[in-house]
Order: sequence, then C-alpha cells, then structure tokens
Amino acid sequence: MTLVFAGACSHAPGITGRADRGDPQQRKNLLENYNKMRLAIKSSGAEALIVIAAEHFANFFMNNMPAYCIGMAEYYEGPIEDEEWLGIKRVKVPGNSKLSEEIIQIVMNDTDVSYAQEWKFDHGISVPLNFLTPDYDIDVIPVNINCQGPPLTPLNRAYEFGKSIRKACDSTTTKIAIVGTGGISHWPCTPDSGKINEDFDKTFLKSFISNDKKALLSYSDKETYEKAGQGGFEIRTWIAVAGACEGSTGELWCYEPIPNYAVGCTLASMEIS
Repeated sequence: MTLVFAGACSHAPGITGRADRGDPQQRKNLLENYNKMRLAIKSSGAEALIVIAAEHFANFFMNNMPAYCIGMAEYYEGPIEDEEWLGIKRVKVPGNSKLSEEIIQIVMNDTDVSYAQEWKFDHGISVPLNFLTPDYDIDVIPVNINCQGPPLTPLNRAYEFGKSIRKACDSTTTKIAIVGTGGISHWPCTPDSGKINEDFDKTFLKSFISNDKKALLSYSDKETYEKAGQGGFEIRTWIAVAGACEGSTGELWCYEPIPNYAVGCTLASMEIS
C-alpha cells in the first residue's frame, strides 16, 4: 500500500485574502491545524500529493466541462487570481507527469477521466498548498471534480472515483498523500456570502468522520443547494476522499465557522487501512 495520508480541508479565498478579518482565536486554531496537516503529510514520507479540488471556471468552462480531470504536467502555475487579493504570491508548482500518467491509466479502468497538461491553479488548490507545502517541495497532482456547472456528477460516482484513485495509488511504489478540499456550506459571490449553515456542516462532518457511505451519498443536489448553497456541491471532494479510504474512519481536527472567510473552516484526517 502506498497511500500514506488522507485528509480534507477548506480552501476559501478569505482564509488568506482576508486573513486579518477573522476572529483571532478561531484563526489561531485554524492555522495550527493546517500546520498539523503539513507535518502529518511530511512525517508520512509522502513523495507526491494528490489534491482533489473543485476549480472555479479558471480552466474549465461550460463549452467543455469534464466531470473529472487529472493534471499530467511537469509543473503548474498559480494562483490565477490577483496575488494581492488572494494574499498568495504566484509560484511554479512541481508536478510529476510520469506518475500522473500511471495514475490516469489505472483510474481509466473504472472512471472516464479527462487529463490536462496545462493547468492554472486557482484558490481551490493554491490556498491549501500555501499552508500544506509552503516550500513547494513535493510533487503535486491536481484532480478536479466538477462542482460548478450542472449536470453535476452523482455522489456515488464521486465515491467510486475516490476508490479508483486509491487503487491507482496502491499500484505504484511512490508514497502518496491525498487531500480533498472544498465546502462545506457556503454561498460565494451572492448576497448570502458569509452565511454558514453549521447544522448542515456538522451533520455532514459526522458522516464523513464515520465514513458512513449511505449517509454521505444520501444528499440530493436540491437539498444541498437549499441548505448549503452552491458552494455545498463541493462535498464531492470530501466524498472522493471517503471513497479512497472505504472501510476506515477519520478524525475531525478543526471546525471554525468564520463569516469573514465565508465558510466553516475545517480540517480532518482519514485513517489508512
């Protein structure tokens, strides 16, 4: 087995772009747990990091919107957003085209996945990397699940996609960490921006930590949209991590609802079995 770490975290742009506007104690807890995840990835011996994210029309548009895409480049650039607005300097992030191709070929046996040799990271990947790999000294393989433009991939397919990624990881000799990033409830770019549905978040997180497949796959898009906003569709990235760790349970490290960051800032890990 070469999957050595699995976890999930938030990626809201306010975490870096409006850093000074969060409650100091909540932010302290958030940053401590990002650092905890950074150290966990490092101590796992991971040689590559797969980031399962939901990008925001930076690369994929409604003229060509893949349900799933995996990066296959030697390097990536990001963030695509304004550096001052996001609070992150633009950098070149190392990839690993050979490893990506190995993973893609195996995933293709179970999931029809697109691949891209060009990819501009937006905040969905750049914010987590800013904390988890601040020196950009580990190969990154970006993975995108369409959480933006309906029709969205069914949740059971996202779970199976995670299982296929796990199968690919375990077929290599490279030690790989997986981090899913997105959600949970948030209403970006709307008059409701800053609203957080803590009840929805906590119920979903309970299902994630227990890796309750039935509960995780029970959400309809209508229910998610009504209770968690359009940003809630990003639960797919968490569900993919749960699929990659089927049969295991996890641990919630941090949940801090911070309205100025427009999301319940969350970090969690999942056991590897």
